[in-house]
Amino acid sequence: MENVALLLTPRIISFKNRVRSRDKWETAKAIMLLLLAVCFWIGIFIGVYRVLTYFQGIEIIGDLLTRRLLSMVFLTFFSILLFSNVITSLSTFYLSDDLNLIHSAPVPLGKIYLARFIETTVDSSWMALLFGLPVFIAYGFVYSASFTYYLWLMVVIIPFLIIPAGLGIILTMVLVNIFPAKRTKDIFLLLSIVAVIILYLLFRFLRPEKLVDPETFSAVAAYLTALKTPSSPFLPNHWATEAILPLLQNYEGSPVFFFLLLLSTGLALIVIGNYLSSHLYYDGWSKSQEAKKSTISKTRVIERLITFFTRYFSPQTRALMIKDIKTFFRDTTQWSQLFLLAALVVVYLYNFSVLPLDRSPIPTFYLQNLISFLNMGLAGFVLSAVAARFAFPAVSLEGPSFWIIGTSPITIRGFLWSKFFTNLLPLLVLAETIIILSNYLLKVSNFMMLLSSLTVFFMTFGIIGIAIGIGASYPRFNVENVAKMATSFGGAVYMICSMIFIGLIVILEAWPVYTVFMSRITHRPLDLSQWIAIWLSFFAVGVINILAVFLPMKIGVMKLSEMEEYP
Repeated sequence: MENVALLLTPRIISFKNRVRSRDKWETAKAIMLLLLAVCFWIGIFIGVYRVLTYFQGIEIIGDLLTRRLLSMVFLTFFSILLFSNVITSLSTFYLSDDLNLIHSAPVPLGKIYLARFIETTVDSSWMALLFGLPVFIAYGFVYSASFTYYLWLMVVIIPFLIIPAGLGIILTMVLVNIFPAKRTKDIFLLLSIVAVIILYLLFRFLRPEKLVDPETFSAVAAYLTALKTPSSPFLPNHWATEAILPLLQNYEGSPVFFFLLLLSTGLALIVIGNYLSSHLYYDGWSKSQEAKKSTISKTRVIERLITFFTRYFSPQTRALMIKDIKTFFRDTTQWSQLFLLAALVVVYLYNFSVLPLDRSPIPTFYLQNLISFLNMGLAGFVLSAVAARFAFPAVSLEGPSFWIIGTSPITIRGFLWSKFFTNLLPLLVLAETIIILSNYLLKVSNFMMLLSSLTVFFMTFGIIGIAIGIGASYPRFNVENVAKMATSFGGAVYMICSMIFIGLIVILEAWPVYTVFMSRITHRPLDLSQWIAIWLSFFAVGVINILAVFLPMKIGVMKLSEMEEYP
C-alpha cells in the first residue's frame, strides 16, 4: 500500500495547494458556491421529504412505494456512475500526461491499477454522492431513523460506488484493446451506444408506467404483489435498497447479507480488473497513443451548412464559429456522442408514449397539462446536462493554443459570444424537439403547447449563457479529458446555478398556469388583479432569462481578461 499512497500523493498535494493558494476573491467565490450548494441541498431535501411524507400517509401501499422509489434512486445513481466511470477511466488509465513517468518508475502494475482505480472512483462519484445525500437524509427524517442508520448508510455506499467503478474500468480496458491503434478514441462511439442500451434496460426493468395503470392489475392483491416483487433482484440497486430499508421500516430483512453481496461483488471486480490489466493494460495503453481524425468536416454538405448558418455574423465571429464547428466534427470523441443524444431523446419520448393517461382516475385533461408543465423543468434539466458536456467546456477546449486568442485582434467578449452562438442552434433544436414531440404525445392544449415551447426556447438561451460564462470563469486549458469537465469544481458551480435558474422559471410560471387552467375549468373569467399578477410573473421570468444570459457572460469576460498569462 506504500506505493499506492505514493502514487496518490501528487493529487492530494495538488488539492491542498489549490486550497491554500486561494486569494480573497477565490475564497469569496468558494463561500458563494457553498451557499448555493446548501440551498440546492435544502431544495432536494424538501422535495424528497414531501414526497415521502405523502407516500407514508397512504395506507397499505405507502411503505411499498417508498421502497420502490429508493430502488429507483439507487438505480439512477448506478447507471450514471457506470457511464461516468467508463469516461473517467479512459482518462486516468490511458490519456493522463503523467502515465509516461509512472510507467518508467519501478512500480508494479498492480499498484498502478489500484491507485488509478481509487482516482477513478473518487473523480466519478463525488458529485453523485454529494447531491444524493439529501435524498437518503430525507428518508432518515421521515422514518425518524436512529444514528445507526446514517453510519450504516456510509458503510453500504462504499461498495455500491466500487461496483460501477470496477465495471467501468473493465469495460474500458476491453474496448481499448478491441479498437485498432489509430482509432482508439472512436471508443466513445461504441460507449455511447452501450451506455444508452444499459440506461434504457436498467430503467425499463422497473416498469414505472405500471404503477399508474390500474388496468394492469386484476385486483388489489395483484397490485400489492407487483409492488412487493423486486424488479431487479440481481442488480446492485436492489441489494443496496434491501441493505438499508430494515433500518427504516419495521420489517425483518437481511441487511448484512445484502451488504456482503455488495462488498463481495465490488472486491471481485477489483480482483478481476487487476487480473485483466496484467494481460490487457500495456497493449491498450500503447494503442491509445494515436487517434484518427474524422474527415466528415471536409464534405460538401457540411461546408455548405456551415456557410449557411454563419453568413449573418461578423467576419471575426464567423471565423471563430467555423473553426469550432470543424474542430467539433474532426474530433471523434465529440461528434460521436450525438448518437447518444439521439438515442436518449428517443427513450425520453418513448416514456411519454407509454403513459396510460386515459386510464388514470385523475381527469385526463388535468393530468396531461400537469405533466406537460413539469416536463418543462425536466427538459431544462436534460438541456443542462447536454450543455455541461458541450457548452460548458467550450472555452477550455482551446487548450494551450488559447494564447492565440489572447494575442489576436479579437476581443474576449467577441470570443465568448462566438462560443454562445455556436452552441445555441443545436441546443435550440434539441430543446424544441423534446418539448414539442412530448407535448404532442401528451395531446396537451394549445395554450400549454405554446407556453412550454416559448418557455423552453428562452430557457435555452439562459442555460447556454450560464454554461459559457461559468466555463470561462473556471477554464482548464490543460484538461486531459473534456468529459471530466462536468465533474470539476466549475462544473459543480454551473450545475447548481443552472438548476436554480430552471427552478425559478418553473416556480414563477406555476401560479399563472394554475390560475389560467382553473379559470378554464370553472368557466370564470380572470379579473384585472389576476391578469396583472400573471403578467408580472411572466415579466419576472423574462428578467431572470436576460440576467442568466448576460450576467455570467460578463463575469466570464472579466475573468478571462484578468488572466495574467495564457497557457
